[in-house]
This record gives sequence, C-alpha cells and structure tokens, in this order.
Amino acid sequence: MSRLGSWFKAAAPKPSAAPSPAASQVDLTAYEIAMIEDAMASAALIMNDDIDGAEEALRKGGSTFHHLGHSLCVFMRSVLGFEKSIMVEASNRLNDCETMAWNDMKKAQKDAGGTTPAPGRIYPPGSEYALILAEAQLMSAVVAVLHESLTEAIKGFYKLRKAFVTLDGLMQAEEAYLKSRGLRTKGSRESVRSLSEKQPDRSTDDGADDDSDLEFVDASEAPTGPKTPLNYEGHLSKDIDPEEKLAELSLNGNRKNALPNQPNVQSSGFRSGPDSDIFSNPVDIFIHSGTNMCFGILLLIISMVPPAFSRLLSIIGFRGDRERGVHMLWRSTEFNNINGGVAGLMLFAYYNGLLGFSDILPNDEDIRKGAIVGYPRERCANLLAKMRVLFPDSGLWRLEEARMLGNKRDLHGAIKILKSNAASKMRQVNALNSFELSLDFMYVQDYPGMRDNFLRCVELNDWSHALYYYLAGCAELENYRDAFHAGKDEAAIRTHKKKAEDLFKKAPTVVGKKKFMAKPLPFEQFVSRKLQKWQERAKALSVDLADAAGVSPAQEMTYLWNGTKKMGTADLERSTRILSWDRLTAPEKARASIRAEADERAVQDVCMAAVLRNLGKHDEARKILQEVMAIDRYVCVSTPVVPSPDPSDTQTPYADASARAVFKGATKDDYPPAAAHYEMAVLAWIGVQNPGLRETAPASGSTPADDGTGTGTGTPQREEEWRRKKLDECQAWLDTLSRWETFILDARFGMRINSGLDTIRWYRKEHGWATE
Repeated sequence: MSRLGSWFKAAAPKPSAAPSPAASQVDLTAYEIAMIEDAMASAALIMNDDIDGAEEALRKGGSTFHHLGHSLCVFMRSVLGFEKSIMVEASNRLNDCETMAWNDMKKAQKDAGGTTPAPGRIYPPGSEYALILAEAQLMSAVVAVLHESLTEAIKGFYKLRKAFVTLDGLMQAEEAYLKSRGLRTKGSRESVRSLSEKQPDRSTDDGADDDSDLEFVDASEAPTGPKTPLNYEGHLSKDIDPEEKLAELSLNGNRKNALPNQPNVQSSGFRSGPDSDIFSNPVDIFIHSGTNMCFGILLLIISMVPPAFSRLLSIIGFRGDRERGVHMLWRSTEFNNINGGVAGLMLFAYYNGLLGFSDILPNDEDIRKGAIVGYPRERCANLLAKMRVLFPDSGLWRLEEARMLGNKRDLHGAIKILKSNAASKMRQVNALNSFELSLDFMYVQDYPGMRDNFLRCVELNDWSHALYYYLAGCAELENYRDAFHAGKDEAAIRTHKKKAEDLFKKAPTVVGKKKFMAKPLPFEQFVSRKLQKWQERAKALSVDLADAAGVSPAQEMTYLWNGTKKMGTADLERSTRILSWDRLTAPEKARASIRAEADERAVQDVCMAAVLRNLGKHDEARKILQEVMAIDRYVCVSTPVVPSPDPSDTQTPYADASARAVFKGATKDDYPPAAAHYEMAVLAWIGVQNPGLRETAPASGSTPADDGTGTGTGTPQREEEWRRKKLDECQAWLDTLSRWETFILDARFGMRINSGLDTIRWYRKEHGWATE
C-alpha cells in the first residue's frame, strides 16, 4: 500500500470482537480513502502513456473508484483513436460504472441519514459517488455524440444534462461551505464576475500559485465543526523560469537534471494541491479536483459550440461560460493527480487547438491584464514543464510542446520534437503525433514528408481515411507540379502524377465510413465535392484528373487549418508563389477556363489574403477580399457594391440577383464568402490593436498629423476613436457571420467567430465601452 494509505491504516483502531459504531466508521473511511488513493495513482498511469499498466493495476481493485479508472482507460482509447469497436466497449463499461456509482451514492446517503453535509464537511454524503456518476455520464455523452447513431447522440445529450446538474450541485455545495467561512474560490460565479470587472494589480500569467486563489468575503454565519488543520502545503515550491524548465527536459522526455521541488508521478496528489488548509480531507480533495475538472470541461465546451447550436443548447438548459470554465480547469491542474492531468490536457486542447485556429485574440499586454480569452504563454509553459516531469514517458505532453512552438511560428522546432516523439506505447498517441507532424509538414511545404505521414495516419487511426488519402494526394500533386515546371525529369513527372491521381481516386472509396451524429464528417463532404468537381472538370476540358485541379489544394487546406498563423516569413513568401495560377499544369485554354470559375478565384483570393495579412501587407489583403465580397449578397456598408454599369464587363465581379449562385451547387466551394468576411474582421481587429496603422491611411484632404480637427492621430483622444471605430467594424463582420446560412465548414468557422466575439466583449468591458 502507498504511503498515504498506510498512514490512514495505521490511524485506524485495532480490530476487536465487537467494534464500536465509531470505530467501524473510521475503518470504512480509511478503506474508502485507501481505495481512492490506489485508484487515482493507478489511473495516473494513463497520463504517462501506460494504459495497459493502468488497466492491469485497476483490475486488482473492485471499488467504484477502480471501476471509474478502468472505464477512463477504455474511454481514452476510444476518443483518441475514434475506433467504433472500442467506443462500444467504452459505452458498456461506462453504463456499468454509472450503475455502481448510483448504488454506492444511495447507500452512503442512507447510512448518513440524509443528504445534508455533516458538521465540518464540505460536501453532502455520497458526493464522491455523485462525482463518479457525473464523470461516467459525461464520458458516456462524449462517446454517444461521437457515435454514428443520431439516437445515441440524443441519449448522450440527456446524460450530459444530468451530469451538468450534478456537477452544478457539487459546486454550489462547495461555494456554500466556503462562504460560511468567509471565503470563495476563483471558480465560483461571483469570483469570476468580480475578476472580470476589476483591473488586477499584477500579472496573472506568471504561472505562480499564490494565496489569491481564495478571496475573502463576508461570512454568512460563524463556522461550525472542527477546526481545519493549519498546515499549508500548496505553495512551498519556488517557481523556475518555464523556458528553463522545458530546456532541462530532453526530447525523449527524460530529465537531464532533476528539477527541484517537483512532485512524484506516483503521488495521489492529496497533499500537494492548493488551499490544503481548506481541502484537507482526501475525499474532499478528490471531489474538489474532479468537479473543477469535469464542470470546467463542460462549461468550456458548451461555450465553444457554433452560435446556432449554442442557442439551441441554451433553450434546454445548457449555458457555457468560457471564463469560469477555464478558471476551474486551471484550479484542477494545481493537484498532482489524474484529475489535474486531464484538466491540463483540456487546457492545452483549448489553447493550442481552439485558440490556435483563432486570430481575434487579446495581445500579450491584454493577457497580463487578466484576459481569460487569450493565450497565457508563460503560464502554459509552466504547466507543460510540470506535466513533463509528472509524466516523463508521455508523448502527449511532448506533442503539446510541439504545438506551443508552432503557435510561436517555430514550425521547424515543432517538427524536430514530433519526429523524436513517434515511439509512444499507445498507438493512439502515435496517431495524434503523426497527424500533427503531417500538418506541420504541410505548413512548411515539405510535401514528401506531408504525404508519407498522412499515409501513416491511415495505418494508425480510423478517424477519416478519406481525408488522409486526399491530403496525401494534395502533397503528391504539389510534387507533380514541382517536377512539371522543372521540366527536367519526365519519369519523375509521370510518377508523381500517377501517385497523386491514385490517392485522389482512393479517397472517395472510403468516404462516409465515419459519421458524426449520423451525418458525414464535414471535411469528408468537402473532399467529396472537391474531387467530384475535378472529375467533372477533367471530363469537360479533356484533361487528366491531376491537371484538372485548380488553385493549390494543399494551400487551401493550410488556410482551413489556419496554418498561415504558424508560418514564418520564408514559408509565407513561398506560399504566394505556390498559390499562383502559373502552377497549374493543364494546357493554356484549360487553365483559362479554370481561372474563369468565380468560386475557384474566390478560394485563391481568401488564401492569398490570409498569407498577405500574415506578411503584414494589410492593404493588399483588404483589396483582394473586397473582390470576393463584391459577389456576395451580405455586404458591409463600408464596402458598397453597385450593379455593373457595363453588362459586357465579365471580368470585374459585381453584385446582382444571380451573383450568389456561383457559390451554390453540388460541386461549388461555398465557404469563400464567409471566409472573406472573417478575414475582414481580422483586419479590423489588427487595426484595434495597432492604432499606428491609421497613419498609413489618412483621410482624404488631411494628413496623419492633422486631420482637420486640430488633434493629431497620435493623441490619446484620436487613438481611442480609432480603436472604437475598428472594434465596431470588427464586431459588425462577426455579427453578420454569426447569422450566416449553413455551409459545409460552418462549424470550423463558428469556433473562430465565438472566440472573436468573446474577445470583443472582454475588450469592451476592459475599456468601459460595453454596450450592455
């Protein structure tokens, strides 16, 4: 038995022929704590890429805590690998776990004589089993939504609702207890609201854990029950610079030199968390860290769903809260146990995933002021260094380190880490690593590497073979175009062309094998339409399939994954050349026909605009985007479009009743108009954060230093007017997008829209410009 379990066992009274009721209760409490600790320590092996070891250890225990850990093992396999058979196993095991947790919860409530917390206890009797029930329901809901059955998905939302209610009840119990003692946590509703309304006196992204985690409020009544122990163990270690922490870790995950004051991975985490003087009971710590992890995930996920879907969820009682959810996840990471590890993974998925796709975000100065919607780089680096030490054999954390480098525009550094991270004991982690490596190769235009790694994804993962084959084909198409325009090696030209066509032809044969809520995956729909478009074009123009492709499909996918945000200047400059129409390989007449297609031109325009924006060429990007929006019926008042004065003018796009039809149809690309609006919103946001740009575009008849009002553009008054104008412009674009009609990739843009609107709300509140 571990150290903590032995300590509790030693504290239990010696067995007797007729133990007293009190002694029996102590025995039961010690047993429960030992089971929690053993299950938590075993489950923590999951975070170290040792699911097999975790399962083996958890099978030895028969408690509900062990059953939850075993269910978590199967759940992690299912969501990391998207394999149907494992999802079915996970669903069955989670259903069994729900039943066990429900029975144990009712038994605990019966033994305690009710549901009122005992004196000095934070949570009602049976809360530890209520948490397990909610965790099982939450995992069941995720598996159900990922399942291909709409009926299962509906059942999943029902379970999600039950988990939401349970977790909210646990948080209310915690808040009530802390309020009675004159305290509140940052995860509470009141605390989050107060934090967003006040200006912090110091930076909050330094990664340090301090006593501000608990804030003092007026107590509703004198505290009752036994005094809480005065030992305080949550903030004893001294912070080390996060870059130094990561530098101390080798690429294979082993420590070059042991870092001081780092917790042991085998620790249960019971006595290493924050606020140990409040959460001193191991059962309370299990509930506290688990509730913050689970409820934080729920609040965050619900806040990120597309606008139309979020309105539907609010009707049935789901309301996300990104700020509160993120605070709760950070709070859970302060415990060195499985709950903290899962919370850390979710935070990295949020920061390196969602925010990695987003562009309208607070800058570093705003984050230092407490903008929760931003990316706290230093705090994330601290968390990553901690997790790398806690779980040194895990490839998941090295994957997140690579993603962090990508977000710093160090793709080559990210690739170096990912190449060395391909030997995890978990096939699912290897699949994630290979997919990330494939994307990074695509961003740096290493097309042989991109092709090989997407083909490896086919071997490692069942998520979307159609997308993998298509992306491998896109890479091979660029190899073909390179060889074609080099014109020196006919054998290489033929080889690359044939490989590209073979991969493109393979993709449709596996489309539809994976579904989401009984619907095809959006990217698989995108692939099907794109390939059908090329096949019809090839037939109409009498060219081969590889020659019928239009603007670089690899660059288009780079845009859709927002890879331009991660690219360095040299890679961006090369992208402008790869996006050129001169890269096409069809005969001249066929090229002209391809270029004449309005939706094809629009794809090239939005991709080029994103590249130019990231190169700092904002005016050029804006000019290109206005050409796209001139076709669209949703036009901002700042860019008026008039009917064409010359009906014979077929070169310049003008808005008319039929113009929108160019984006409609079974094989048309329908996302460029929405993408153009999003890009215009990003350009407006750049203006908000860089008022100096106003000097490059003075109003007609005035100069940057004198605009006719007697106040130059550099004065605080004029700067504020500029910021407010650009902020209103940014919100206008996003508000239009939030009401946009359905298109294939609308969910992908919806996440970016939500992040942008959250950022704008924070910015208005921060500057006292709130409209509500």
